[in-house]
Amino acid sequence: QVQLVESGGGLVQAGGSLRLSCAASGLTFSNYAMGWFRQAPGKEREFVAAISSGGRIMNYADSVKGRFTISRDNAKNTVYLQMSSLKPEDTAVYYCAGGERRASLTRVQYDYWGQGTQVTVSS
Repeated sequence: QVQLVESGGGLVQAGGSLRLSCAASGLTFSNYAMGWFRQAPGKEREFVAAISSGGRIMNYADSVKGRFTISRDNAKNTVYLQMSSLKPEDTAVYYCAGGERRASLTRVQYDYWGQGTQVTVSS
């Protein structure tokens, strides 16, 4: 079975940094595009960042562009989200997801999801 496990969440002050990790198992990691999503209380889940299976292409939501960096280490079956210049509005549960098929020319069909990790940014 496929399992995605996020880690690295926590409480940070505004302006600080945090790195999230997502360890994958039960799949051929190098075949999967990976993404990060987040959901704040009372809000819908939103896209944060994605990276292609080979790590050559990255996409970011406008709200995090320039502050967050997605990366992956296929040898470790792990995808990362480096978050810098954090803002209180970044507070959310962050989820990683994986998919091996395209939902459209630019979107991945995410079939597998992690349990989420809480990120809280204090003001």
